Amino acid sequence: MGNNYESITSHNARRIPMVLQSILIGALAGGIVVFYRLILTKAENYAFSMYKYVGEHIKFIPILFVVLILAGFLLSYLTQKNKMIRGSGIPQVKGILIGYFDQNWLSTLLCKFAGGTLAILGGLSLGREGPSIQLGASVAEGIGNKTGKSRMERKILIASGASAGLAAAFNAPLAGVMFALEEIFKYFSPIILLSTMGAAVVADFISKNFFGLEPVFHLEVTGLLGLQEYWLVIVLSIVVGILGAFYNTILIYSQKLYQKVPFLKDNNRIVVPFVCAGLVGLYFPNILGSGHHMFTLLSPDSGIPFLIILLVLKFIFSMISFGSGAPGGIFFPLLVLGATIGAIFAKISILYFGLSPALFDNVIILAMAGFFAAIVRAPITGIVLIMEMTGSLSHMLSLTIVSMGAVIIADQLKSPPIYDALLDNLTAGHKHDAHEEHSKKIVIERVVCHNSIFEDKAVRDVPWPRNCLLVSIKRGEKEFIPNGNTLLKAGDYMFILTDINNEWQNRKSLDKMNS
Repeated sequence: MGNNYESITSHNARRIPMVLQSILIGALAGGIVVFYRLILTKAENYAFSMYKYVGEHIKFIPILFVVLILAGFLLSYLTQKNKMIRGSGIPQVKGILIGYFDQNWLSTLLCKFAGGTLAILGGLSLGREGPSIQLGASVAEGIGNKTGKSRMERKILIASGASAGLAAAFNAPLAGVMFALEEIFKYFSPIILLSTMGAAVVADFISKNFFGLEPVFHLEVTGLLGLQEYWLVIVLSIVVGILGAFYNTILIYSQKLYQKVPFLKDNNRIVVPFVCAGLVGLYFPNILGSGHHMFTLLSPDSGIPFLIILLVLKFIFSMISFGSGAPGGIFFPLLVLGATIGAIFAKISILYFGLSPALFDNVIILAMAGFFAAIVRAPITGIVLIMEMTGSLSHMLSLTIVSMGAVIIADQLKSPPIYDALLDNLTAGHKHDAHEEHSKKIVIERVVCHNSIFEDKAVRDVPWPRNCLLVSIKRGEKEFIPNGNTLLKAGDYMFILTDINNEWQNRKSLDKMNS
């Protein structure tokens, strides 16, 4: 217990070793994610070629569907063998950090890599970013198990791997860091910042050596919205906020719907999206895969009815694909959906409200950020991600307005952040004996927030969760051991000792008290 506490609270002693470990993690995770990204690119191109060929040679259609059905059964088998590879992977990473799950990191890495590749090879509407984050986290867990001095240190390394995974997947190192802080940990810590940044920058460097310096999205941004047009930004934030809440609701419902159908079991559930992919590939191939090919269709020349059909079909196919539990993310498909919403909004604004056609791509950028913020509830990550993915740094004000507006609308509609909701689904019925004390301990770090239960209260007056002990406080550059009379101040870093059997319950309780 002493070693665990000392290794995570002695910040100056552990800072350099942890950053060095994170750099190693960034190099290894970046290499694996780059390889995964290359494989997925080839798999997606092959899927388009395969469906095009079969469409021109219809005698092969029966063979195509036999192959797709077999692939669905194979992928179902993989997800049965390792349930941690189902879906995006981000809720699983969050669950590991909270203390819900344990896993065989090597099995998860290999099965996720194979499963994600097979899903994209079939043309399912899934992205690479969630699996990339899980791959990076799995690499980090393997290294952390060998080099980490405590459970908390190993978890910081896992978050660094997740940050590296996102950075390599999107050429977006700052977004990787912000995602770790805003979505995974939900608080700022210098050691977490340094570790995640070290891993993300190294992974991004490796990625750029393979994919170049060009941004992921090639959008022509030739002008800026005038201040007189910002009312459109506010309206857009309302639209994407409502649609983002709708997206979350239907995504969660799609998972439950699969479970309600009597003949769909774990061993055959993923056959459904593969069969749907076959139909889509033959009749409307533009919505196959993650959605890269859809961007070529988003232009001022596209008609509104066509864009609406594109949006609806991509949305339905995405729900069918992800709801089945097939390995793959929602990140990229939801950005594509957001871009399509932006294209429709821009087209309407050009036709009826005098918006210049030159600002068409500007609106697409804003819609992507707002839609992401409404769904994930990580607006800063969304703003940084879109700026890095588009290479445009001139939209800070409008991106902020649309993202914050979308978050407010989604909150008012009582829509939970998607990854929290997915984690709740994963842990429904999760059994853990919270009353049995364990000899192994872990230190939980939390920052005292303004207007929380902790602020301006003496330690003895705080209703601490069961089996929690406040062992240290860091205030500014000073760290000290508190007593019952110590007053907690906003901004204090609290180091709270608990046993591993109570970790996830106490994390949830502390977060609720600190909100």
